[in-house]
Amino acid sequence: MYIKTPIFLVGAERSGTTLLRLMLDHHPQIAFHHEFEFAVDQIDDKGNFPKLEDYYDYLAYHRIFLSSQLTIDRQLDYPALLNDFLKQKQLQANKPIIGATIHHHFDKLILIWSQAKFIHLIRDGRDVARSNIVMGWAGNMFTGTDRWIEAEKLWQKLSNQLLPEQQITIYYEQLIQDSKATLLKICQFIGVEFDEKIYDYAKQSTYELPDPKILERWRRFKPIDLQLAESKIADLLTHWHYPLSGLPILPITPQLRWRMYLHNRWQGILFRIKRYSIGLYAQDVLSRRLRFKNWQKRVRVRLNECDKKFLK
Repeated sequence: MYIKTPIFLVGAERSGTTLLRLMLDHHPQIAFHHEFEFAVDQIDDKGNFPKLEDYYDYLAYHRIFLSSQLTIDRQLDYPALLNDFLKQKQLQANKPIIGATIHHHFDKLILIWSQAKFIHLIRDGRDVARSNIVMGWAGNMFTGTDRWIEAEKLWQKLSNQLLPEQQITIYYEQLIQDSKATLLKICQFIGVEFDEKIYDYAKQSTYELPDPKILERWRRFKPIDLQLAESKIADLLTHWHYPLSGLPILPITPQLRWRMYLHNRWQGILFRIKRYSIGLYAQDVLSRRLRFKNWQKRVRVRLNECDKKFLK
């Protein structure tokens, strides 16, 4: 059966999407899949779907897909296969409403589900940047804003293509400060009654109940870190009604940009060596540069195992 109006939770990584997903997934009527990027990452920029055999090969080594325990029906075309993935999750949970979280390329979802509903979750980009550094995805606050910028610009593009009833923007800060009122608003958007069982996630995961003390951590950052972030995102922060620090905005010179991206690259190398070991890191680089597919696959399996341990 075709799912006409799935619910997609979109936004930058480290914006609180995992917390909100857990909340919604514990609603008695809603099932929510975690990171669903594998549904759209292989669609090209012109909207062309991948060849199915290539897609099967891609999924065979995709860590999130493998952890999802989904099966591939090779009789289905690409759109029907993606729909079937959501349907499988819905049947596993035995709930009438299905949703999924996605951080990248979420504008391509409407190629499959033109009537889908979107919950856009936004968090202060300075806090997101710092969290990206902690995760090893960025080496400094200047480059730590990149994923936030990409997600928010992508949302602006997608939002213009959606009807008002297809979209809602939720602030992470409001979700934490007044969670019940915010969740009531989300439930109304989805079309279900609020249920206190939403908060059961705290009993069944490592995530705690909302605590306002975790908000606005950026106010404790070093001045130079705030300046590096605000030099790139001051206009976007203002657009989303976040207050600026009041510090002077640094001019983005070619020298600053080059220095920050070199620093980011070096920090990324050090992080990957620490997580994977220098030997496995070197194999990853060489196998990709030499384009030895079988070697890449073997390395990918080992990298996945390291990621599982790190993300536990």
